[in-house]
Amino acid sequence: MHISGAQIIIECLVEQGVDTVFGFPGGAVLPLYDALYQNRDRIRHILTSHEQGASHAADGYARSTGKVGVCMATSGPGATNLVTGIATAYMDSVPMVALTGNVTVPLLGKDSFQEVDITGITMPITKHNFIVKDVTTLAETMRLAFKIAQEGRPGPVLIDLPKDITVHTTDYERVEIEQVKPRIDRLSTKSLETALALIKGSERPMCYVGGGVIRAKASEELALFLNLIDSPACTSLMGCGAISSLDERYTGLVGMHGTKVSNMLVSACDLLIVIGARFSDRVVSKASSFAKNAKIIHIDVDPAEIDKNIKSYCNVVGDVKVVLSSLNEQLKSPLSHARWMEQVADYKRRYPIRVDNESARSKEILKALQSLLPENFYIVTEVGQHQMWAAQFIKHVQPGHFLTSGGLGTMGYGTGAAIGAQVGNPKSRVVNVAGDGSFRMNCNELATIARYRLPVIILLMNNQTLGMVRQWQTLFFDGNYSETTLDTYIDWVALAAAYGVKGMRLGKDDDPKAVLSSALALGEAVLVDCEIPLDDKVYPMVAPGAPIDEMLGVPEP
Repeated sequence: MHISGAQIIIECLVEQGVDTVFGFPGGAVLPLYDALYQNRDRIRHILTSHEQGASHAADGYARSTGKVGVCMATSGPGATNLVTGIATAYMDSVPMVALTGNVTVPLLGKDSFQEVDITGITMPITKHNFIVKDVTTLAETMRLAFKIAQEGRPGPVLIDLPKDITVHTTDYERVEIEQVKPRIDRLSTKSLETALALIKGSERPMCYVGGGVIRAKASEELALFLNLIDSPACTSLMGCGAISSLDERYTGLVGMHGTKVSNMLVSACDLLIVIGARFSDRVVSKASSFAKNAKIIHIDVDPAEIDKNIKSYCNVVGDVKVVLSSLNEQLKSPLSHARWMEQVADYKRRYPIRVDNESARSKEILKALQSLLPENFYIVTEVGQHQMWAAQFIKHVQPGHFLTSGGLGTMGYGTGAAIGAQVGNPKSRVVNVAGDGSFRMNCNELATIARYRLPVIILLMNNQTLGMVRQWQTLFFDGNYSETTLDTYIDWVALAAAYGVKGMRLGKDDDPKAVLSSALALGEAVLVDCEIPLDDKVYPMVAPGAPIDEMLGVPEP
């Protein structure tokens, strides 16, 4: 059939199984929005308050559903407002396609009204980007963008659409989209054999698990692998949920705010098996002392991550699910490391996360929340102390149900991501654990929550300060609290009400279970303003540049 570029975009989205897009209209994308209006029975559009909210919503939708998230914006400032969300998705390997409008092809490069070189701007933060200058290549470009976003290590792809391309017409023929296959072109038998020999020869194996396991949907394979090799496992922040927090082999987070147990085991093991993780500086800290007693096996789909931060003894490049399945098949009989696992159990008894007076209120609130949540809940966070508390104190038992900005650390991420998670999972409860500093950055998305009657719970951990920055100022800058005290009082309950969202207060002496139970029982959006002490801290903590087994805030047993 002979149709316009805008209609081709709609047809290609339908081909890819897209049912929801997040965005904000403008002049350069009016033809596309007209096509959306005509196809509103096929694709749902969620109008956010700001384009950044749309990009975070597409991110949250993708992480929580496993599908590709789609966002769109107009040219110029609309496009640049997507940039932070695109960078967030890029750092955390989230499959996303961003569609931006632009001026017509003859006006490109002439500093036209609302023109920016968005492909140039986003080149470092996308897997690939395109500008379409010929309508006959549009359908092919759309299909390629979705393939790139999903294959190998997932990530965001941007397509820039000059306005005349969406108006011009050409022939379109529907194509059946093939499922993206696991990337195994670099997977070698030799690397698997070397890894297997190292595993069988190890007496003290330890697994460090990252978000790559979740992206590859390999949690079942991981659980079997851990049992077969009789190994404990820790996770990065992005790996939360890859292995159930209730699994006896799980030792908690590793790195700057990891558990004492995880950090000691990484330092004591003779073989560190790194699965779908990238050796972030927040995990490694002092590189020269990281896993100093161990040989390192690095399993990852992205060859660019191999030996980038930490030198590995053996690397296996390929889809994590395929690699783990292959290793599981070749492990003919389970291994046993009884003495090592006894040491793990001993460490767990000696070094639980003790909060004492530090973070006690936050732990109490989060534990009360978890006791009330139904199964299949999603936890989304902003960035800061509350983010670490949510990772530490909530039990994460399902992969893809803990959504947080790990790589970029984007304050303001949570509200948009919670919208995306709720839209993608309408029957689940979604809770955004927020800090007052982060929440004020994108609290305008309360309008979106109200508009679409999304039953998101916003748990606002309110300490009237930029808590994580204040913690660093306390510990490393002699208590010089430069621009971190948020002493402009905001009535968050009144603000929520102004947007049409229910607000509740949880004072320092209130029973969190009673208040949160009331909030959840309403079955609608609720903002709960939780008063927490000004100087609660996130412990344990590794000072910047220190070895990870030298931790602050860990009382001796």
